[in-house]
Amino acid sequence: MVRQEVQREQTASMEDYLEAVAMLQGKDKVVRVSQISRKLKVKMPSVTSALKKLSEQRLVEHERYGRIKLTPEGDAVARDVIRRHEALTRFFAQALGINRETAEEDACKIEHVISPLSMERLAKFVEFIEACPLGRANFPSRYKYYLEHGEFPQDCLERSAKKGK
Repeated sequence: MVRQEVQREQTASMEDYLEAVAMLQGKDKVVRVSQISRKLKVKMPSVTSALKKLSEQRLVEHERYGRIKLTPEGDAVARDVIRRHEALTRFFAQALGINRETAEEDACKIEHVISPLSMERLAKFVEFIEACPLGRANFPSRYKYYLEHGEFPQDCLERSAKKGK
């Protein structure tokens, strides 16, 4: 069961801009060039140039000297980038035991180049280890069952139920 992946046609830089707009839009609702500039640590003319390209691609609406808003298509691309970023961060932090700051930095670099299949499997792996820890018996066969059937093995479900109590 592979999720439909948003077609990736953006450069890593453009994806970063879309991700920044989505995150800022979620907090303040109104996004300005200066906010993106601060968040991405780039100069305002660079932001304006990127927004022009994204606007031409109909991924953002940008009023000159005004607000910036994602279009529905831009929002879909941004949500996909954020999903990849979060899954990678969780994998590095939880599965590999990397500190959160390094996990975030590495996720930001990798989220733009990882294949859709590898990303989907990594996200599934993180979901799986949260329910079925690595140290338990028969880990490889239980993980294979999860991939093939799209559901956790019974012993993982029992563990999750006990953990929730």
